[in-house]
Amino acid sequence: MASEPLDVLVIGGGVVGGGAALDAATRGLSVGLVEARDFASGTSSRSSKLIHGGLRYLEMLDFRLVAEALGERSLLLDKLAPHLVHPVPFLYPLTHRFWERFYAGSGVALYDTMALLSGRSRGVPHHRHLTRRGARRLMPALKKDALIGALQYYDGQVDDARHTMFLSRTAAAYGAHVASRTRVIGLLREGDRVTGATVKDLESGKEFDILAKQVVNASGVWTDETQALTSERGQFHVRSSKGVHLVVPRDRIRGESGLILRTEKSVLFVIPWGRHWMIGTTDTDWSLSKDHPAASRSDIDYLLKHVNTVLIEPLTHEDVVGVFAGLRPLLAGEDEATSKLSREHAVGTSVKGLVVVAGGKYTTYRIMAKDAVDAAVHGMATQLDRHAPDSVTEDVPLLGADGYEALWNQRHQISKTSGLGVGRIEHLLHRYGSLIDEVLDLVAERPDLGKPLSGADDYLRAEIVYAASHEGARHLDDAIARRTRISIETFDRGTDVAEEVAQLMGGVLGWTAAQSDNEVDHYLKRVAAERESQTMPDDATADAARMGAEDVVPISTKAADAARPVTDG
Repeated sequence: MASEPLDVLVIGGGVVGGGAALDAATRGLSVGLVEARDFASGTSSRSSKLIHGGLRYLEMLDFRLVAEALGERSLLLDKLAPHLVHPVPFLYPLTHRFWERFYAGSGVALYDTMALLSGRSRGVPHHRHLTRRGARRLMPALKKDALIGALQYYDGQVDDARHTMFLSRTAAAYGAHVASRTRVIGLLREGDRVTGATVKDLESGKEFDILAKQVVNASGVWTDETQALTSERGQFHVRSSKGVHLVVPRDRIRGESGLILRTEKSVLFVIPWGRHWMIGTTDTDWSLSKDHPAASRSDIDYLLKHVNTVLIEPLTHEDVVGVFAGLRPLLAGEDEATSKLSREHAVGTSVKGLVVVAGGKYTTYRIMAKDAVDAAVHGMATQLDRHAPDSVTEDVPLLGADGYEALWNQRHQISKTSGLGVGRIEHLLHRYGSLIDEVLDLVAERPDLGKPLSGADDYLRAEIVYAASHEGARHLDDAIARRTRISIETFDRGTDVAEEVAQLMGGVLGWTAAQSDNEVDHYLKRVAAERESQTMPDDATADAARMGAEDVVPISTKAADAARPVTDG
């Protein structure tokens, strides 16, 4: 990236940053993407894992946002990422006779209808009305007096961390230069125009100047901090709202469908997730460390209390396998309640050469990215020696999407030729799509990689090797928490498998024994700090406990924090 000027430099490797890099690269622009941590290490790996229109936004009369999101849901399900995004059913329990079935039924019917107004297929089955008996047949875990009937509707589900990683990987396949563990420590400037950034390679400690006609700030909850590097007042202010999710074993809630429940503040989801359920989310203001938002015991108590109101067999703290907390980047408004702040996004250019995209929701990342790159193209119109085409990402499937349906139909044959069970092949197809051959080739070369990980048998040893060799995983946390979901899907939270994963990754990345030991030590301390934070009574004490474990690669130093914010170059 430092070798020659770029057209666009994107700051932030979350879903919007990855989407912006892909959008710009597929317009024929030269693109760089830098991420201070790992791809999706922030908000984009800690969402509710839903691709949805936001049923509750209909009640707020935000029809445009819902219609836009439903159109994107259809695109992702049918074309862009069918290997990563799949339909998931939800029950909406009814508790009032007559009027609620009409009211809620009309809303869900409108939700289904709006999905078709985009001109695309709905992508999911149509909703249906259920009696109490019919609903409890699907969800035997529900108390009889918790509902008088129900509605069943569908949305989309995604492994957000893998989808975000695939965006950056697809952008790289189209020519974008992509680097993780690369922190922006200053912005370059000529007069009143931003002309690039000074970045620090956190692995080597080296600093580089990257020149670019336009810089796109897609740093999510860090938007304000990145804007501050210009030494001028930012155009937007982003507030962080903390959302906490619990993960419990599938057998603790008997049923075949997800749930959506009303709370006094918002809604609560119980979401099927493989051999587990995810329960979330909270929605509270967060003003502490953005690096590692912490879940407190009060957050966990809140979620257990609300889900237990409808369950025959209540959940306890001992049932919780995993906990994760993420921060929503909300455009700040007049209302103090974070649940009422805007989920709309905004794009602006307060300083020439710097485009800022902020707010929004995961599902509409592609539109956010398109709008940001549109603004960047407009800002460099006089600098380009050619016309920049319009966005084409509506027609650009992610890697692994092409041929996925055919391979899914062939999964029994693939099982026979590979020697792996059909269930294992389905798991791999949902994670890699048509790139499954690259993983199976590793197994063919080294049969030991076809064995499951000890203590995390949902995943093959080959998947860890592939994460390091093909998917940009550079540290233990990258593989255990994001390329796989071992950190939230096992009771030990990945500590039992840490040494095995370090051995497999180290073989690819050339780690010494000391480096492997260091990776394991940092991961164990991370888990210990998270567990401790989740016993603390409030945000402040939970944050203090979580910050007790340092990152394996420190994200900031006193020198970096004191770095010049703007450099004439």
